[in-house]
Amino acid sequence: MTRNDVAFSDVSALEVLDSRGNPTLQVTLTDRDGVRYVAGVPSGASTGTREAVELRDGDDKRFGGKGVMHAVANVDGELADLLRSRTWASLADLDAAMIELDGTPTKSRLGANALVGVSMAAARAFAGGDPLWVSLRPADVEARLPVPHLNVLNGGVHAPNDLDFQEFMIAPVGAPSFPEAVRAGAAVYAALRSLLRTRGDATGLGDEGGFAPDIAQPEDVLRLIVQAIGDAGYPAGASGVAIALDPAASEFYRDGSYHVAGETLSSDDMIARYEQIAADFPVWSLEDGLAEGDWDGWERLTARLGERLQLVGDDIFVTNPAIITEAIGRGVGNSSLIKLNQIGTVTETLDAQRISREAGYTQMVSHRSGETPDPFIADLTVATGTGQLKSGAPARGERVAKYNRLLEIAATAPELPYGLTSEARLR
Repeated sequence: MTRNDVAFSDVSALEVLDSRGNPTLQVTLTDRDGVRYVAGVPSGASTGTREAVELRDGDDKRFGGKGVMHAVANVDGELADLLRSRTWASLADLDAAMIELDGTPTKSRLGANALVGVSMAAARAFAGGDPLWVSLRPADVEARLPVPHLNVLNGGVHAPNDLDFQEFMIAPVGAPSFPEAVRAGAAVYAALRSLLRTRGDATGLGDEGGFAPDIAQPEDVLRLIVQAIGDAGYPAGASGVAIALDPAASEFYRDGSYHVAGETLSSDDMIARYEQIAADFPVWSLEDGLAEGDWDGWERLTARLGERLQLVGDDIFVTNPAIITEAIGRGVGNSSLIKLNQIGTVTETLDAQRISREAGYTQMVSHRSGETPDPFIADLTVATGTGQLKSGAPARGERVAKYNRLLEIAATAPELPYGLTSEARLR
């Protein structure tokens, strides 16, 4: 049963490795009954400039400066003192106290990586005997199993190739259930591997488990994915397996222009290219199609393609309630990407989701390129009824852990609806 009063006897953190071989935190909280609650903190490579600050040590003699011992010390010190100081009435109460203790707008003093690890572990403590997805569910939200958006081919900062677009995902939107969606995703992934091998392309993996062949043109990748969908025995599109893109345009935006496969493009050129891509291929969702600072371009992108595509804000929104509110007011995008560590606490994440939901924006909960096996986001996705999750390829343990957790939820709660929300299905 969900608890409304929790007291902690011990709080500690450990420097561990994430899926990219970089340091991150593992946080452990122990309550007065001796029960332990553990959380692994994710870390991103493609990051928005207005994300909450991930505290790194900067000591070049350890992990090239990426160590997190200062963040560990902050958990073991100030945050531990705070958590042990009193009984906590709610997760929101605890999160607010941590934000006040940090005292900076970006959580730069104690580190967003320290705060989010404590917040995630505390959320598990407040769940009591309930599954995490039950305890996190807002009262006015229907829990829902999501359509998985599986990253099958990587580029950008996630892969050592010349492909500027960062993520090519498949979304089994036509599947009748979550287990069948996972099966479809795994089948298309296997078919794509076979297709790449037949062509003589490399089948090494990028950071998120997608293949990383040396292909430069996004349209060439899309043709291969459509072929792989057919080879796996599924129709390409709304009745079977659709495609979602995350170009991560901030990464190839320089000097006011976009640089894709040797071409220099304006915002309007990029919009026209996406319009043509949507006409030629079964793409239903576009994330970070323009750079985080190109707000005027985003307004034009939304006006031109917002009725046709899901336009997801990641680097531009950074799971920040204030920024999402500004975007809604300006008519920028129609969907929010949700990443816990971008904002730094579970409570603020839930607030960002509430604001998006009330504005009619769809949502997609997301992993990070530097992951741990912690499946927290699987429960968060179900609890908040977003209907969409991206957690990388159907390969690599830290990615599959999220999909496997959702398979467990599907098996133990067969009454849960599956699929896109009504707002997403309208697009």
